[in-house]
Amino acid sequence: MRILGIDPGLRNTGFGVIDTDGPRLTYVASGVISTLEVELGNLPGRLRVLYDGIREVHARYQPEVASVEIVFVNVDPQATLLLGQARGACLTALVSCDLPVAEYTALQMKLAVAGHGRAAKAQVQAMVQRLLKLPKAPRADAADALGLAIAHAHASTGLALLKSQGALDRKASGMYRGGRRRA
Repeated sequence: MRILGIDPGLRNTGFGVIDTDGPRLTYVASGVISTLEVELGNLPGRLRVLYDGIREVHARYQPEVASVEIVFVNVDPQATLLLGQARGACLTALVSCDLPVAEYTALQMKLAVAGHGRAAKAQVQAMVQRLLKLPKAPRADAADALGLAIAHAHASTGLALLKSQGALDRKASGMYRGGRRRA
């Protein structure tokens, strides 16, 4: 399976593409879609660069699924809104390419890649380099995107194992035929 990881940002959006074959991970490509050439006040222009960039990455590498970071509220509400708009442009581009999209928090990605959710950027970069056998650590935005792809690869492997054992075929316990009822 080919997975595209996206680390959304209004200035720099990281992307990373990996192939998985069971537990084996193979690096395909990574990089950054930069909007720094567009003037800071031109938000629609910057969002267009992100949208077009994601579609170009999809056309070039033909991923089967995408993995995107979930954005949390920052201290600065304006920055959070801008980041949310960048994330929306990325999601719209992915959906317009008919890609299924999985979402992970930064904590989930760091846990999957570095083994703990409070890993520093440098730790994530070093672990991505090690897991994908890269000659040098990727840039921070690209490393986070590759980390999101790795997180999805690990989650997909676990879900496939559960499905093969029939664990996902069971109905939820505690459910009544007519739905939940209050006592």
